[in-house]
Amino acid sequence: MKLIWLSDPHFVVEGDVLGHDPRVRLQAATGFINQNHADSSCCVISGDMVNRGTVADYAGVTELLAGLRVPVLPMVGNHDDRDLFRSALSLPATCMAKFVQYTVQTPEGLIICLDTQKTGSDAGEFCVERREWLQNVLSGAPDTPIYIFMHHPPMRLGLPMQDTENLEDGNAFLDLVSAHANVRYLFIGHVHRPITGTVRGIPFATMRSVLYQAPAPVPAWDWDSFKPGEEAPNLGVLTIDELGVNLQYVQFCEYSEGT
Repeated sequence: MKLIWLSDPHFVVEGDVLGHDPRVRLQAATGFINQNHADSSCCVISGDMVNRGTVADYAGVTELLAGLRVPVLPMVGNHDDRDLFRSALSLPATCMAKFVQYTVQTPEGLIICLDTQKTGSDAGEFCVERREWLQNVLSGAPDTPIYIFMHHPPMRLGLPMQDTENLEDGNAFLDLVSAHANVRYLFIGHVHRPITGTVRGIPFATMRSVLYQAPAPVPAWDWDSFKPGEEAPNLGVLTIDELGVNLQYVQFCEYSEGT
């Protein structure tokens, strides 16, 4: 199975975001996918679909994504509005009624897209209701390989500024998933940087943003002095089969300030 992974497009219908044009960047990503990866099973977008959570921005991102030749699995991040998100974007029938999290069955296993948004906060949460839902899903598929997409990291990543905005109850999440040997991989958005590793024995990866990148932690920076790093965006090309997971970070356009 092959799928595409995008994260953090921060779409707006007018203007730019931190010196970059979200429309140009997302159009570049979708054009690249259509030209080179239209054979993918789906395209997961792991949160922050829009930057301001307005009706116009959701209408704009929905219209742009309608041109993608690959089915889209959209997810909420801290910049999203759940109600507007639901009204604008198509979601699988397995989606929870209250939260935007759902499952997608594939020949290679079960994809789980989680809602880690904490309303009014840049950090994330994984409340009792969402936790019980995930527990039921995992318990109901004990022999099925599980691949989890989420917006907020459940652990520290060695990124001093971003680590203040992780999943607040990350240990409870990790306690749950690490108790199930069939959880094969965690795919994480939010941090706008590419990082790979393992946590509690589970491999994980984070993704660069479609729009702008957070600087590396060295030299040190803070939010008062924040300026996006001069790095091109990536998308992920994921292949999953009986041998495991292969993730390629692929540059889909050049870095250029102002676009």
